[in-house]
Amino acid sequence: MSQIRERTVLFADLRGSTALFETLGNAEASDLVTGTVGLVGQAVHEYRGQLIKTLGDGLMAVFDHPREGVKSAIRMQELLRKEAGRSPRLSGLQLQVALARGEVVEIRGDCFGDAVNVAARLLDHAGDSETLVTAEVVQGLSSAQRGKFRSLDRIAVRGRAEPVHLYMLDGSGGPTDAAATQFGAIVRRPHEPEGIRLIWQDLDRVFDIDAMPVVLGRSTQATYCITDVRVSRSHARIDWQGTSFILTDLSYNGSFVRFGASGEILSLRRSACTLHGSGVIGLGGPPQDGQAPSVHFEVLHFADTERLPVTDDEHLRPL
Repeated sequence: MSQIRERTVLFADLRGSTALFETLGNAEASDLVTGTVGLVGQAVHEYRGQLIKTLGDGLMAVFDHPREGVKSAIRMQELLRKEAGRSPRLSGLQLQVALARGEVVEIRGDCFGDAVNVAARLLDHAGDSETLVTAEVVQGLSSAQRGKFRSLDRIAVRGRAEPVHLYMLDGSGGPTDAAATQFGAIVRRPHEPEGIRLIWQDLDRVFDIDAMPVVLGRSTQATYCITDVRVSRSHARIDWQGTSFILTDLSYNGSFVRFGASGEILSLRRSACTLHGSGVIGLGGPPQDGQAPSVHFEVLHFADTERLPVTDDEHLRPL
């Protein structure tokens, strides 16, 4: 017998387990990963959630109220950090968490529905130690809890026609820039960057900060689609974080950033860096690798840009 209920759906996924299997072997790594998933799963029961199933190196749970789901997500990250501090073998593991809210169909202990699909697919857009939630989750939180999230605006999610309004939990735990944590329009300050230009082959686009986040990937639903087999479906993400553009690698093969024409190359593997000036982003390989796609970027200050007169045959590039 099925039931339809309004629930908050949580998916959590451990990243970095592949390295454990390579170094420890299948048996020992399986025990370690299974034990770690069980450990973070304790946070579901602590906040009155229902563990639906474990998924190899991840889990799925549901909660009656968004606040319990968010508290559970925070607790999961805490449990993993503490355990990694005690066991060096876990130092390479990172946890991604995603939550969505909506009507869920419950059938024989499992759950189905749009909220389930959205929460599962948000993991494609999450970086290491990140917690992403939908606007419906945020709406069910107290004012104090809402202040811990910052808007990533709307993002295309695979398999869904309408974009999803996404928020990210501020993982710093300390004071943050008001523009990065408050809802609504972002206040732009003088001399701060206001846009970023990306060029790959003939794909030349400009995004202002209101268009963030920008997902670079092979998926046709990526904001900036790069049709190359070396690129992951969701390979990297560019966010606006108050005063700067941040590039976060989401891939298995890594992203590589070179600032300027001949600067040193910064390697990102499930990590992030601030984009400034201009340079090249290598996806799946360093920029000097002729096989890897390279995206040229330029951080723009529109106020400092001289606007050329537009003739009849010129067209403004849409942001």
